Amino acid sequence: MRWQGIIHRYKKYLPITDETPNVTLNEGNTPLVYSNFLSTLVGHGSKVFLKYEGLNPTGSFKDRGMTLAVSKALEAGSDAIICASTGNTSASAACYAARAGIKCVVLLPKDAIALGKLAQAMIHGAQVIAVDGNFDDALGLVREISKKCPITLVNSINPFRIEGQKTGSFEICEQLGMPPDYHFIPVGNAGNITAYWKGYKEYKKAGIIDKLPKMMGYQAEGAAPIVRGHIVKKPETIATAIRIGNPASWKQAEQARDESKGVIDMVSDEKILEAYKLLANKEGVFCEPASAASVAGLIEYARRKYFKQPATIVCILTGHGLKDPDRAIKSVEQPKVVKPKLDLVLNEIGY
Repeated sequence: MRWQGIIHRYKKYLPITDETPNVTLNEGNTPLVYSNFLSTLVGHGSKVFLKYEGLNPTGSFKDRGMTLAVSKALEAGSDAIICASTGNTSASAACYAARAGIKCVVLLPKDAIALGKLAQAMIHGAQVIAVDGNFDDALGLVREISKKCPITLVNSINPFRIEGQKTGSFEICEQLGMPPDYHFIPVGNAGNITAYWKGYKEYKKAGIIDKLPKMMGYQAEGAAPIVRGHIVKKPETIATAIRIGNPASWKQAEQARDESKGVIDMVSDEKILEAYKLLANKEGVFCEPASAASVAGLIEYARRKYFKQPATIVCILTGHGLKDPDRAIKSVEQPKVVKPKLDLVLNEIGY
């Protein structure tokens, strides 16, 4: 049967009614890719899988939550949505607003967004405003605007975003035939770790699975307020999607960590880039830098001999590498220029 998006597939587990429209681009149903390299690295006969959310319609996991948030906004009679964003939320909001035929307003931190994401928001017709501040400043503004004006806020503080995003855990359980033992995930605004944990608990309550994974969340070292225990006023990291100093779902993320007996830790930009390039070179999977935080965390814990027995592990790759093409180009050696002569080309490639 043709896949028709998460609202159609998981309506039994979502807060929808017969009056809820289905604003969809057939999001979800993303591949769970086995990683031989990471499985070998972890050892003990463990199996590591990559949940490649970069293959959603706008190239990130945000589409799962946005299809529901925009559908519910439309049901409530809203003719406009607004969000603050480091990039992926703006791309998704603009896309789904266009699909729904409503206005989209986006507030972005000035000079702190990858060009691939900015291009998406603009081509879909969003009204984009650059704020001379960081993401947290932008989020504070859209919160106030949504209180004073008839415009629906679609950041992850919107509960429908979390409801949509939890479907990723449903898919993982169905694709594996069971829940994983460990769920590794990047943590920025912390809505995604909150959503996945919610989904796992709901499937267990429904009797579909009989155990829960440990939630292993990873922030960037320069933007790790949960790990450090205080707001980071000027977060800095090359992983722009998780460059957030005061996560909206902070408490919920800590709850997911504590209830699952997992961890929320941090990884350096150097380790994030190492994982970013490793995935591309060893597995043929191109994700954006923030996505690689989950894999960087796994590699670090494997090196610490954290795993003592066989485990099934899933790493969430939140966005596609083409979201941030500049970073990819800066991360590799530039092409060698030679004259258009056969012998020169053969010499350069080693033949």
